[in-house]
Amino acid sequence: MAIRALVWNEFFHERHNDVVRDLYPDGIHATIAGVLSCEDDIEATTATLPEDEHGLPQARLDATDVLLWWGHKMHRDVDDAIVERVTERVHQGMGLIVLHSGHFSKPFKRLMGTPCSLRWREAGERERLWAVNRSHPIVQGIGPSIELPNAEMYGEPFLVPEPMETVFISWFEGGEVFRSGLTYQRGAGKIFYFRPGHETYPIYQNPDIQRVLINAVRWAYNPVSAWRDVSAAPNVPADKAPERIKPRGGSLHKPGEDGYR
Repeated sequence: MAIRALVWNEFFHERHNDVVRDLYPDGIHATIAGVLSCEDDIEATTATLPEDEHGLPQARLDATDVLLWWGHKMHRDVDDAIVERVTERVHQGMGLIVLHSGHFSKPFKRLMGTPCSLRWREAGERERLWAVNRSHPIVQGIGPSIELPNAEMYGEPFLVPEPMETVFISWFEGGEVFRSGLTYQRGAGKIFYFRPGHETYPIYQNPDIQRVLINAVRWAYNPVSAWRDVSAAPNVPADKAPERIKPRGGSLHKPGEDGYR
């Protein structure tokens, strides 16, 4: 069975900026989905912000193994109910790949619990993306580094939690460095943040960047059935404990009462 990948994009700049439209006439989401769909084990579809429910109704998320998220200008326009829906699916086991300026997206900030702020500069400078974890599945098939002739600089400090793994570190022509590839796990879901992807440069047409995205989808895929009650907090009465116990002291809760609102 193929990995069901869903590429989400706010789809704003491609409709309002000639430079971006020329690079990605059908949208960044269509370019990425096209790359992923060339793989025999990946089935990729797309969704965008202007669609009903942002293209992310519950049934569609339930049928998604890995969600890729690209956003930049329209973070505030993402409905909080959809954010809750996405983060719950990550907790249940859906993989999430957050791209470029998606570091400021509502789902990523919710899952990280930090400001996710950084320093930036749009000067079209050269970037060298070092693969610092050479044994990691996400970097297989690429060399020691990826050279991008033009990129938007993101610089440290990057206010995110300490990651499980640092996969890439970027050096920029202006001298800054940045942790450009980080992995996390929230609940049963794997998360990969990957920095390259500024919309005014043909970054998603770079074969090495495409290889990273393909590898990341495979890495983030969880073949186990969704952990549907991951957010439940059930009360386990004393008579249901694995070992026999005698209750002591008082209790705030009646038998069978959840206690959480």
